[in-house]
This record gives sequence, structure tokens and C-alpha cells, in this order.
Amino acid sequence: MPAYDFTRRTRRQSDPDVVVVGAGLAGLAAARALTGRGLTVQVLEATESIGGRMAGRQLDGFRLDNGSQLLNTDFPEPARRLDLDRLELRPLAPGVLLHSAGRRYRVGAPQQSLVRQTTVRQAAARGPLGSPLDKARLGNALGRLAVTPVSRLLARPETTAAQALAERGPGPRTADGLLRPLLGALLSDPALGTSSRVADLVLRSYARGRLCLPAAGVAAVPDQLAEGLPPGTLRLGVQVTSIAADGVDTAAHGRIAAQAVVIATDARSAAVLLPGLRLPDFHPVTTYFHAADRSPLDEPVLLLDADRPAGRSGISHSLVLSEVDPSYAPPGRALVATTVLGRRTFDGGGPAGHEPVVRRRLAELYGTATAGWEFLSVRHLPDAVPVMPPPHNFRRSVRVLAGLYVCGDHRDTSTVQGALVSGRRAAQAVLRDLGLPAPRQAAEAAA
Repeated sequence: MPAYDFTRRTRRQSDPDVVVVGAGLAGLAAARALTGRGLTVQVLEATESIGGRMAGRQLDGFRLDNGSQLLNTDFPEPARRLDLDRLELRPLAPGVLLHSAGRRYRVGAPQQSLVRQTTVRQAAARGPLGSPLDKARLGNALGRLAVTPVSRLLARPETTAAQALAERGPGPRTADGLLRPLLGALLSDPALGTSSRVADLVLRSYARGRLCLPAAGVAAVPDQLAEGLPPGTLRLGVQVTSIAADGVDTAAHGRIAAQAVVIATDARSAAVLLPGLRLPDFHPVTTYFHAADRSPLDEPVLLLDADRPAGRSGISHSLVLSEVDPSYAPPGRALVATTVLGRRTFDGGGPAGHEPVVRRRLAELYGTATAGWEFLSVRHLPDAVPVMPPPHNFRRSVRVLAGLYVCGDHRDTSTVQGALVSGRRAAQAVLRDLGLPAPRQAAEAAA
């Protein structure tokens, strides 16, 4: 393919080859791929921090991550683009805790037989997963899913995750007892209207890998991507007001010309900059942070609220972050992060005003008094996760026209994996239009 001629406007010597708008995972991944091919890049971020939904902050010695992002060791793209050893990934305990009908049930690791169940408290033989035969069927189903090639999963008839559970799940008791709350937590979709193909891939990764967090919090992921950029690449506090294929206009920094522009913002901001771009619906995510004098659990295990309906609290899951890594909290304190899902009308006071309801439900889930817990903060993200209803396009185009590109989790899947893949695909499209083919290893298709 001949190189595209990007000479419609005069560029200053200080202007980069490529402008990337947005310093989230997709934008940083695109910038890393482009600078790795010798291009000069400027990543323009409107805020004073990088990472987007994977940013974090410190509060009185507590580390508060935005949202409730968890990494999965089975995701291939993070393994290709990141130094996972340097991230010091801290795995969650195998399996999950299910709270159902006033009791907590321990469900073993997906890689192990689910026939061998134990309970945190003695429970009846027929718990939320049903009979031993039901549990065996679930274990076999997850085992088959773990070894099924991705291509076969993508060839399955596509419906919603909820309908797929009803039609081909291991039984209604098991589906409702574990898979529905687990998938709701992993997809940020309590109604399970997500594409069944996406749900299959997410469950496959859960069955094959381990959920984990970096020792320094999720912000360590964008931080590591940014560390690999040449000095001067990243510019914070630069608000882009309009874009074109040959550069961008900014609110306070003038025009920046370029040979190509990559929009790597969230989907709503991208649609503002590029009218006509498809705007998806979103799953809201609200995360409550509480500090306790001692941990309500002695291990970093995901606690799922499996009662249906979820009730007024809307809690999906909770996790003691200081059990994942002690650095999440000051010495002698525990940090509990609790995720509420769904588009809901909070009572007076907004998300913060809903905290007493969440606190009361946490007392039931953890089986301990929570009146003395300190409410640290709440983070409400109304546009946290782009929805992925059927039919879902796993590779939405990242090339608008020669010189103008768009990437983000809304172009692939609404996961860390999807964000990184979309950034790589956008960089490859830029390189092709500039007549600089991407290295062979960078052209690998993501699972």
C-alpha cells in the first residue's frame, strides 16, 4: 500500500507524527506501539492523571482504585504488552464465597472438581448449587469450556447470557446459584443482557486463569505503559476541543498538527469529538470504600451476593482489598471495597446517601457488625462499562478514514483485554496508512 500523503497543512517542527487523545489503557497502548516504530507521538490527556477508569488515588493511607477492575491471568493481551512480573500480581483466593439465604458457601477453584465443596458455615446438602450431581455437572461444564477453542465459542448461536444460561446451563439451581451472580460481577451486568459469546469467553478465562490485582493497585497498569514512552510524549491537562485527520485544536494550547490522530477517550467523549460515532449504552458501577479496625475475612476472596432479587442495596460483590495486599491500607486497618451494579435511582443524597443501606447489607454478607466501619469514599461511574448486547461485534472498525482513528474498550470488548487490543489495532491501522507495516508479532490476533 502506498504511503498516504498527509501534507494538507504545514506542520511545525515541534508537532508530532501522531496525536493520541486520551491517556487510558487504549491510548497508552497505541502510543507504545507507535513510538516503538520510531514515530513521534503526543498523548493529550484532559485531566491531571492517566489511566481513565484504571486510575487510583490515596486517601489517608488507603489506596482507592477507580471502579472494581480485576485482571485475569488468562487474558493474552496484558501478557504481551505488560511486564506482569514487575506488576507483582496478587491473586485472589481460588473460587468465590456465595452468600445465599443467610449463609455463606465456599465454591472451590474452577480448575478443581466442584463436587468437593466446603462451606464457611455448615449448610444443608442442597445449597445454592443444588445436589452433588448438579455440582458435578457444573464442574464438567466449566472444564469443557476451559479447553474449548475460542473459534468454536464464537461460532455458537448468539443470544443473551441470561437466555444461554436458561437454555444450555447446568441446571436452573446451579445457574442461579453461582453462574448468574458470578457473571454479573465479571460483566458488570446484573441482568445478563450481554452477548452469550462474550459471556462464554469471560467464563472460559475465569475457568483457565486467576483473578488478581497488582500489588500497587490497578493504576500500576497504566503507569507501566506510560513509563515505556519517550520523554515528552505524555501531556496532562490538555483539553482537545476538535479533531481532524491532520491535527487537533485545544482549549488553551493552540492547534497541534499531525500526520494522524487517534481518539482514545471513553465512548461518550469520543462521540462528542466525532459526531456520528456510534454511542453505546453503559453499565453503571458504584464502588463503596469502608475502613475497618480488623478484616472481616482472613483471605482475599470475592464475596458474591447471590440472593435474588438483590434488594435495595444492589450489591453485586465485595472484596477486602487489604487482604489482597497489605499496602492497600495503613497498618492495623482493613480496606473493604463493595460494588453496586445497575442503573438505579439513589435515595436523597445520591450514591453517598445510599451508603447506610450498603453498610447494613454488608453486615449480613460478612456476618459481622459494621456500625463501627468508617465510610471513606464512594466512586460512581455512570458510564463505567459499555454494554455488549447481541449481536456483538468483537472487532468494530478503528479506522474512520486515512489519518483519523478511534480506539477504546467500546471498539472490542469492555475489558482490560479489549482496551489493550483496540489500542494495538488502531496503531496498526496508522502504521499501514503511513506505509510502515507493524512487526509480525504485533499483528497477532487476540483471543
